[in-house]
Amino acid sequence: MTIGHGVAPETGGSRQTLFESSPAWPPVDHHAATLKRYRDLLHEANQTLRRRFLDGAPIAALVHGRARLIDHLLKHVWTEICSAPPGDIALIAVGGYGRGELHPGSDVDLLILLADDTHAATQKNVERFITFLWDIGLEVGHSVRSPAECVREADADITVATNLMEARLLIGPSALFRAMQDSTGPQHIWPSRRFFEAKWREQIQRHHKYHDTAYNLEPNIKEGPGGLRDIQMIGWVAKRHFGAATLHDLVGHGFLTEQEFAALDAGQNFLWQIRFGLHTLAQRREDRLLLDYQRSLAQQFGYQDDAHHLAVEQFMKRYYRTVMELSRLNEMLLQLFQEAILLADEPHAPVALNKRFQARNQFIEVTHEKVFQHYPFALLEIFLLLAQHRELQGVRASTIRLIRNHRHLIDDKFRADLRCRALFMELLRQPSGIAHELQRMNRYGVLGAYLPAFGDIVGQMQHDLFHVYTVDEHTLFLLRNLRRFALEKFAHEFPLCSEIFQRLPKPEILYLAGLFHDIAKGRGGDHSELGAHEALAFCLHHGMSRYDANLVAWLVQYHLIMSATAQRQDIGDPAVINAFAARVRDQTHLDYLYLLTVADIRATNPTLWNDWKNSLLMELYAATTRALARGLENPLERAERIRETQAQAQELLQRQGVEHDATRKLWNELGDDYFLRYAPDEIAWHAQAILAARDAPLILMRQRGQRGGTELFIYAPDRDYLFAAITGALDQLGLNVHDARIVTARNGYTLNSFIILEESGAAIEGVQRNAEIAAALKRQLLEPGAPGTHVTRRVRRQLKHFPIATQVSFDQDTRNQRTIMEVVTADRPGLLAKVGKAFVECGVRLQTAKIATLGARAEDIFFITDAHNRPLTDISQLTRLRKAIVKYLDTASG
Repeated sequence: MTIGHGVAPETGGSRQTLFESSPAWPPVDHHAATLKRYRDLLHEANQTLRRRFLDGAPIAALVHGRARLIDHLLKHVWTEICSAPPGDIALIAVGGYGRGELHPGSDVDLLILLADDTHAATQKNVERFITFLWDIGLEVGHSVRSPAECVREADADITVATNLMEARLLIGPSALFRAMQDSTGPQHIWPSRRFFEAKWREQIQRHHKYHDTAYNLEPNIKEGPGGLRDIQMIGWVAKRHFGAATLHDLVGHGFLTEQEFAALDAGQNFLWQIRFGLHTLAQRREDRLLLDYQRSLAQQFGYQDDAHHLAVEQFMKRYYRTVMELSRLNEMLLQLFQEAILLADEPHAPVALNKRFQARNQFIEVTHEKVFQHYPFALLEIFLLLAQHRELQGVRASTIRLIRNHRHLIDDKFRADLRCRALFMELLRQPSGIAHELQRMNRYGVLGAYLPAFGDIVGQMQHDLFHVYTVDEHTLFLLRNLRRFALEKFAHEFPLCSEIFQRLPKPEILYLAGLFHDIAKGRGGDHSELGAHEALAFCLHHGMSRYDANLVAWLVQYHLIMSATAQRQDIGDPAVINAFAARVRDQTHLDYLYLLTVADIRATNPTLWNDWKNSLLMELYAATTRALARGLENPLERAERIRETQAQAQELLQRQGVEHDATRKLWNELGDDYFLRYAPDEIAWHAQAILAARDAPLILMRQRGQRGGTELFIYAPDRDYLFAAITGALDQLGLNVHDARIVTARNGYTLNSFIILEESGAAIEGVQRNAEIAAALKRQLLEPGAPGTHVTRRVRRQLKHFPIATQVSFDQDTRNQRTIMEVVTADRPGLLAKVGKAFVECGVRLQTAKIATLGARAEDIFFITDAHNRPLTDISQLTRLRKAIVKYLDTASG
């Protein structure tokens, strides 16, 4: 592993190289035949690289070998084009190429260093040199500077200074090169302290761009946390401060052990393999591990599907665990650098925390090197102290190393130790720092060691678009969300959640439920049920009462029930609320479950949470609270619910001056189901608009109503293809439908309500956007005959990697006299419009729809009847409907 002047590709050192001798380059000129010959030679060389890569050649030999090849090419072309007087001009490799590292798609970064008095003819030759390289297809990034200009540019921009640190002379006067190196060295610009501070800030900002996690669905293997840039960061600081030529030199300086260097070297080689494969597959520079390439790379590296995990999931798990280990080493080394560079002149007097730990310069450290050996429980105690002493900024690097080296002490005897169990529970009862310290425990490998089941899910990714983080990272994000409910400074984010949290009898129950809710993923079977057994045993082992342990286990087993009920069932139906209340049993269970559900959804995918889901869960929570207050033995009946809703809506209308007689006449046209599906404020909104309308269709929109998102209401004459036409128009506009409710009045009109959001999940905003939507819908609805439903919006790139065959199933809602149809299929533009076409073809009337998109997977629920508002009971009609939906969704012509 080289930094700056490590093992240069020109000399090769003891490393394997790709080319043992220089290819026979032809004479240089700009004729087409010559350019083709050079292009062909480069293509042949790249194909040789590719074959050797696929044959399993050592990756370091390939990366350095390509640099060696380019060295020979550049020197040859330079000699023929850029002949110059001695001392006038030098060709220098910088950046990654300066380190002697070139991947197939990497830029060849060059500095052409000119003496201050270089004449114009030489500059013209330089232009011919660069043009020739571009013409033969070499990706060159170059700068032309004098030594003085190098100093000026490097002093103003640390990126330039960093590139020049890695400079390597290819050809030209060494004296000119050394003069540039000396004038841009730490004695003149960017002394090591200032350099380290700037590069550390740079890394922090870079990590923020990736949400401070390497565990994204499509990670950047170079720039993301734990990526190649983090390794380079260590090398840059080592070179600037210690003058180190290689990372191995840090072993001699006492900053790395041989074992740690081996881990860094192995991690870099693995990331190099991936990067080389990415460039080869993409046939260009590509540092994002996109879904387009993950399966191919997994197959190429020899992974195979097994009973519980896809090959691609196994490959990605190795990737995530590798970058986690590299992140740990990066953190430890930067902490060591901070102590050696930034804090070297600071006072070192320690402040005792207890007999095992002390604080030095606001960092915690052990009082002696054998603390963990003598007191193994201190491996947990240190995190409790960090939570209790919020003035501490972190852990001293030497102590981080000791933690890493003593993790083997966390065994069954350790887990049975009463002191260890008490320390873990005490951490969960702290007023602050819980989520932060659990994350630190995971980074240092302690959490997975103490909870082996958690260790199994570290780095585990589900290969879909719904879960965009590894299971362990998702779990820690969930715990962070729960902690924000507890803190007053975040109360404005989720006021109801913060209010509920304040009355929880024992918050640690909630944290444990969050910690265990997905702990059994990847084992096969129901992860909720398996996790519940795991949680119960852990809680009892840690001294919790049987009631509290059972509550944690119940939350783990049923952590999905609230979101499923809100998003997949008709929560306007009193029977649904009563059944859910019976499952929850009491307000305490409901409070814990609601908080866990909100935190879980928000931690699954940054785009998953929106106002609509928020309002659905709040509505279900409020309705269930009322049902529990009434008593499970006294459930709310339909007739009572309808009377309450009508009375509240009428009160709102009277305030707006709407006469009762006019309202009653309209309501008589609508039927009882209408008052179960809509809230009083929606009913009043509809009535006032319909009574004032002079023509149809009537199209209304309002922002962030009671049901969240943007409410769209359309009052129009009933006709075939209405649902298909509306949803097709919305889809073409880039809008997502999350809820649809259709009521057919006795006067031949339909009331169509939709909850819509922008594709990003944001509410629709702006007068112009509203007008655009209304105009498009009006054009569609005024078309004579069957309106067009074809959607031309392109399928998102990621969706193409998750083909899902359409499944259609039916159930009967006998209480409400309707049929429930579930469609599970691949999400794609125009989906609802195609389902609407199938409804028309089969004579089916849609009453209500619950639309749920889980990444690439659509799981939509439709409440349907026949044309006479009766449930579909004829098997042949259901079969016909299923075939029609599959035809429209699974065939290109559909």
